[in-house]
Amino acid sequence: MEVTKKKEREEQGQEGKKPEIDPAVIEELMKDYQRPEDLTGPGGIMEQLTKRLYERVLGAEMTHYLGYEKGQAPKLEADQERENHRNGTSKKTIVSDDGKLEIEVPRDRAGQFEPQFIRKGQRRFGGFDSKIITMYAQGMTVREIKAFLEEQYKVEVSADLISTVTDSVMDDVLEWQNRPLERMYPVVFFDALRVKIRDEGTVKNKAVYLALGIQRDGTKDVLGLWIGADGRGQVLVSGHERAQAPWGR
Repeated sequence: MEVTKKKEREEQGQEGKKPEIDPAVIEELMKDYQRPEDLTGPGGIMEQLTKRLYERVLGAEMTHYLGYEKGQAPKLEADQERENHRNGTSKKTIVSDDGKLEIEVPRDRAGQFEPQFIRKGQRRFGGFDSKIITMYAQGMTVREIKAFLEEQYKVEVSADLISTVTDSVMDDVLEWQNRPLERMYPVVFFDALRVKIRDEGTVKNKAVYLALGIQRDGTKDVLGLWIGADGRGQVLVSGHERAQAPWGR
């Protein structure tokens, strides 16, 4: 009885467990490995593997869209005509966290296929935009970000692209600033953190103040963030006009 229960638990655990990569596959990939560049450098194992996986996903999306596998004929009724089919591939260069990657994107004859994994017109993939926003938030100028990306990822990006990425979060910030707050919070915490902030061309140490409100059910709301400077409160991102800086009035 105990053996049977143990077997059932093992089977249940295996159902939720993701399949592991066969060690033989890893051995095959690494058989010609000699230097670190062979793994992570341009044209290395990781780049080739990423390219194949991306193309495999895009190919699967095309198969789902058309309804038949590559190399097979579509299943049509006697009175139906073949309206759409595969039409080769087109090259596309995307920029990811690891640099530039050229992939083959499948095409359809009618030009109606809309891939979801990497969409039409999408040139950046993964957390690339997040890296730009993070560097900008840390006080780096557009020129510094551009130079860093060229040195680190061998990717040339324009100043307009960087500005577009950083400006893309402003709508979300404004929406968050104007969200409604509760009329009363039983508990409110205030705290501050000293950070480096670029101000008028120079980086200065300033205090960023945080107000955190806790509702009756335990839900936490960020009421606002303020930059303190010379005894005055400068609103950075506040929750609502009711949550103005509590100093400098």
